[in-house]
Amino acid sequence: MKKLLFILASLLLVFDCYAQQNEKFNGLDMNLGTLSKLSDAKTRSISPENFTGEKGKGGMADPVKDKGKRNVANATNAARELGQGWKVNPYIIINAGETITIAEMEGPGAIQHIWMTPTGNWRLSIMRVYWDDEKDPSIEVPVGAFFGMGWNSYSPLNSLPITVNPGSAFNSYWKMPFRKKCRITMQNMDDRAMSLYYQVDYSLTKVGADEGYFHAQFRKSKPGDGSVYTLLDGVKGKGQYVGTYMGVDVNNNGWWGEGEIKFFMDGDKDFATIVGTGTEDYFCGSYDFDTHKRNAAGVDEVSYTEFSTAYTGMPQVMKGDGHYQIRQRFGLYRWHIQDPIRFEDDLKVTIQDLGWKSGGRYLAQHSNIISVAFWYQSGPHGEYPKLPSKDELEIN
Repeated sequence: MKKLLFILASLLLVFDCYAQQNEKFNGLDMNLGTLSKLSDAKTRSISPENFTGEKGKGGMADPVKDKGKRNVANATNAARELGQGWKVNPYIIINAGETITIAEMEGPGAIQHIWMTPTGNWRLSIMRVYWDDEKDPSIEVPVGAFFGMGWNSYSPLNSLPITVNPGSAFNSYWKMPFRKKCRITMQNMDDRAMSLYYQVDYSLTKVGADEGYFHAQFRKSKPGDGSVYTLLDGVKGKGQYVGTYMGVDVNNNGWWGEGEIKFFMDGDKDFATIVGTGTEDYFCGSYDFDTHKRNAAGVDEVSYTEFSTAYTGMPQVMKGDGHYQIRQRFGLYRWHIQDPIRFEDDLKVTIQDLGWKSGGRYLAQHSNIISVAFWYQSGPHGEYPKLPSKDELEIN
């Protein structure tokens, strides 16, 4: 009997391995190693030139017939001598206080790339993404912060999942699977209209049962919050934490980045399972992100050093101009691509707002902090904190 059970188990293992080896590539998880693999996935793209992403329906705006139709032929004047099929509607206009659905698609499939270049105030342009039939978004973030530009000012950023290129070109390569549908909206909270050039590239293909949904949540400190900043809380279910963007506006002189990050997971209460050793350590730097240079007079000069790499960076060091822009602010990112923080039931993430004061003592600070937490999870997400008001978001 034991011999028979062993034979059956061996056959099942062989069959399972054979099935996995012969399962068709679904066109996701692209890299140089998979680029040559053929797939039945259907490539689609949504932009102002093809709002639905339908096959053979792109570039149909007519500068004559569609003249005057809002967000249907916005470049009518420029294309008036060329006609249909040229660059008639490359962007949309979102009026003050308006929310527009910029992309909607039926699954199963996955977003593989988003490009956009929004005008106006990036802090007041809110991007939301809804997966399947959910009523509350899984992504709700000011567009600048989502792409690592939380201080509403351009800096080059060059990482694996996010790049920001000259001319304020925002790019996301986060893999975003969905099973039934996906809807993306953009809200303009500003009192002025904004224009938005954008493109959402996705594949219609089989999505595995083990694929989680992508989430991103924005938070902002408030006066009286104390010196322990919450990056994420209230997450229920199974998943993995995959990234942090944090903007720090320090309210005191001196070095500001001694705070430890803590990941409380799966029932942790007073003490976390994963604890870092300092803010610059968590963002994979060291010794205050300082660079020492000896000037022509032989004097050692110390300064912060911007950097941007595949998994981590500090691309924004806002030093002020001595006029209206008076504050020194920092923008940092850390992507957990090779080292995701996995949780089974729940997750809370905090970071201490900690610096130095006299006598070699730690200083519990009260900095102005903004953040975006990125994670994947199965099932419905918990309730998000209410997005700050327009006036609260506008404070940099």
